[in-house]
Amino acid sequence: MSTTNLPSAGDWIRGITIRQPWATCILAGKNVENRPAPWPWRGWVLIHAGKAKPDPALLRDPLVATAIRGRELHRGAVIGVARLTDCHPDQGPEHCTSPWAQRGAHHLVLDDIRELPLPMPATGVLPAWRPTPDLVAQVLQQLPNLRP
Repeated sequence: MSTTNLPSAGDWIRGITIRQPWATCILAGKNVENRPAPWPWRGWVLIHAGKAKPDPALLRDPLVATAIRGRELHRGAVIGVARLTDCHPDQGPEHCTSPWAQRGAHHLVLDDIRELPLPMPATGVLPAWRPTPDLVAQVLQQLPNLRP
């Protein structure tokens, strides 16, 4: 597949590093990512699982345990993509009903979540980064219908 007609990687897609188990929970349907500050970026993001080992107590949380059941918790790899469509401050459960929404955080709203068939080892930077053209090309080989 040729990527010659696509804008450069930094123009239409970003990488977002997310600690485990949260990165895998996104692939299983977690559509809100909690952050301490607002994000101006809207568009496609690579879901990069950070290298840190997950806290064992988190893995026992019923919401998390249900989401990750039967899934491998990859670390240090891009494991999927999603479209970041909104970012809003917490306005209470009557405005953001997702069970994943943390009180007091900014909520990144993720849509059109797609899992990569083969995780791509990559080094990300907390919190967001510009992927290399080579990494984007490798992701597009696995998700050929992904477009800016």
